[in-house]
Amino acid sequence: MLRPMRFNSSNLTIKRRTAVEATDFLRRDDRMATLLPAIERMASLQKDCAAALPAMFKYCEILAYEQNVLTLALPNAALAAKLKQQIPKLQETLARRGWQVDQVKLRVQMVKAAEIKEPMRALSLSEAAVDAFDQLGDTLEPSAQNGPLIAALKAMVARRRTP
Repeated sequence: MLRPMRFNSSNLTIKRRTAVEATDFLRRDDRMATLLPAIERMASLQKDCAAALPAMFKYCEILAYEQNVLTLALPNAALAAKLKQQIPKLQETLARRGWQVDQVKLRVQMVKAAEIKEPMRALSLSEAAVDAFDQLGDTLEPSAQNGPLIAALKAMVARRRTP
């Protein structure tokens, strides 16, 4: 009879590995050591592609480079359409860096978590603007309609004035 295994923090230790430890592991095993040059080559190609088109390759990944055909994975069709327009520039830049790329194939598939949204900026108000909102809150006529607005203005002023 098989028992289900349970893992918890007491019997499972997770240690972050570094790139040096990974390459050392690959070098120790004869079969794995044969993969190391291919891995280094693909990493170099990824780096050169990212240098050629940094904004595009933030979300792209190289799937294969065989017989002068570069196959790229992209997270969505919109990015694929944009990259398709940049293929001649990419090929030219890679040729200058020693890569012969005759054809570029694009595959739409999720490779990385694509957080494409721009981070929101924190809005800041000058001290004069905060004072103006404070005065507005003081001068508004207290009524049922203005009550929520006055409360919101006072809360905003309080947030902006406390460090």
